[in-house]
Parts: sequence; C-alpha cells; structure tokens
Amino acid sequence: MDVTPASFARPLRIVLPGGSGQVGQLLARYFQERGHYVTVLTRGPYTAPWQTVHWDGENLGPWTEHLEGADVCINLAGRSVNCRYTKAHRTAIYNSRIRTTHLLGRVIAGLADPPKVWLNASTATIYRHALDRPMDETTGELGGNERISAYRRAPGTWNFSIRVAKDWEEAFFESDTPRTRKVALRSAITMIPTPGGAFAVLLNLVRLSFGGAQGNGRQFVSWIHELDFARAVEFLMAREDLDGPVNLAAPHPLRNREFMAELRDAWGMPNGLPAPAPLLEIAAFLLRTESELVLKSRRVIPGRLLDAGFQFEFPTWPEAAEDLVNQWKRRD
Repeated sequence: MDVTPASFARPLRIVLPGGSGQVGQLLARYFQERGHYVTVLTRGPYTAPWQTVHWDGENLGPWTEHLEGADVCINLAGRSVNCRYTKAHRTAIYNSRIRTTHLLGRVIAGLADPPKVWLNASTATIYRHALDRPMDETTGELGGNERISAYRRAPGTWNFSIRVAKDWEEAFFESDTPRTRKVALRSAITMIPTPGGAFAVLLNLVRLSFGGAQGNGRQFVSWIHELDFARAVEFLMAREDLDGPVNLAAPHPLRNREFMAELRDAWGMPNGLPAPAPLLEIAAFLLRTESELVLKSRRVIPGRLLDAGFQFEFPTWPEAAEDLVNQWKRRD
C-alpha cells in the first residue's frame, strides 16, 4: 500500500517544531503543495508560504496553542551536528534534542485534543559501524564502544553521537502520550539538491575533482532521496498501524567508493582525487566539522517501510544521483 494525497479524507493540520532547516522546509513545502495546513515553530520566524510561529524550544508559550487540535506533529528540532564536537557544542547538540523532546512530550500530554501522531526526528547513526551486514529495525545492533577494526575502537565522537541518538529516542518514547501514536524517524542522509546540505558538499567535491573515495572507501553510505523522505513521512502519517522506530533510508546502501563514483558519473566527471583518512581528519579540523560524517559505515535498510509496502521512487543511488544532479543544474 503506497500513499498519495488522496489517502487523507481532508486537509491536515501539520505542526513542525524546529522546521526552519533544510529538511523542515522540504517537508513544509511538500505538504503545503498538497493542500495541508502547515505551521513551523521556529526561533526566528521567516517569510514563507506557510505559517511560522516563534518558539525557543525551551519554554511554554503561545506556540502550544497550535498543537491543540493538530493532526500531526513532526519534531525536527536540534542543533546542527556539522561542527567540531567541543564541550559547548556537545552540550548544545544534546540539549537541543533531549530537552525539546521532553518539552513537547509534556505539552502534548496536557492537551485536550492532542495530535493523532507525533513523528520525532532520530538518526541512522544510532546503529553500530557496520561493514559486515545491513541493519534494520528488528535485527540491527545499536552502537556504542564498538571497534572499527581489529586494532582500533570507535572514536569518542562517534560514541557521543550514539549516546545522543539513544537518549533522544528514550526521551521521546518515555513521554506519557497515550492518545498520540509515536514514530521515531531514524533517517539516513537526506539528499536535497540545494546549497548548505550534505548533497551540496559532496557534489562540490566532485566538481573540484576531489570526488574520489573517502578514507579507504569501504564504509557504507546510507542515504535517501528528498522525495522519498517526504513520501515516507506521509506514508507513516497515514499508516495508523505503524509506530516505534522506523528507518528512513533507501533500500540499497553502497560503499563509499561506489557512491562517489556514481555521483561523478552523474555529473560527468571522469575521475576524482581520493581523500585518505589522515587527510580527512585535517580537512575536518580546518572546516570545523567531524570526520565521522563520512568515515562511519552506515549500512541501514528500511525493513519496516518495505514490509508495510512502501515503494521507493529512487531505490538505487545511480538513478537518485542523476535526478539530484539534474535538479542542481536547473537551479544554476
């Protein structure tokens, strides 16, 4: 069973806390274009075709009125992880997810007419560094203090990311909201062909002839095309029988060296210089980010979506890369 806008009997009221970022704007635009009523809760209201309402993600305020009687809450709040994991940044990354989720839980629990479904952002990073087998929601192993080779344990930054993911989901599921169905969106890298996101960074490497394998190139890349991400969220909104953690990832993760080769092919770049792990560590330091974003092996598959009958528009990377590159070129 797939989802189309006709799956809903009427336009829905959809509230997106923390929906001002790239993924939030993707979802807001997707649902607005399909006739739903979208409200984005944001620290800095901005001009948009949908309603924006101020909140600080920490305190109660008039924003809570927009959740009363809403059909769907999609919480995307969380400080960007594209930074160096200093003590201050770790605190901000952690609190912006866990505290905000606790706050929403308290608010939704106290509403007279709470949302029917609450979808909360999570991450595929919750799974261990996986080269040996794919990770689905049933048999996947959560990460934490694993080894990335016979001689080396995972860096502390990786363990921090996993702790955030675990505590994030714990804060979500422990909230007492019996009238609201809850789904944790364990999303892979969402590929959106606009500046400022992961796809833009990878494509710029290709365009500058640095689009070779990163590290040893054996690590797996889990990803999802922007359209399939939005369609999967829509699918989960409609399927009242689905709750708990759900992986949002294309069904065919591939090794980094193959991933980059397909992106080069889509752009028409015949080759690209590789980036060994030591060079990546230096580059990450200079760019004020972490090498985990490209070196950790994420081999995640969407077991629950596939079992429920969801059909991907872009199940494999070559066709997804071609579509994303074509969109990028049309924007240039």
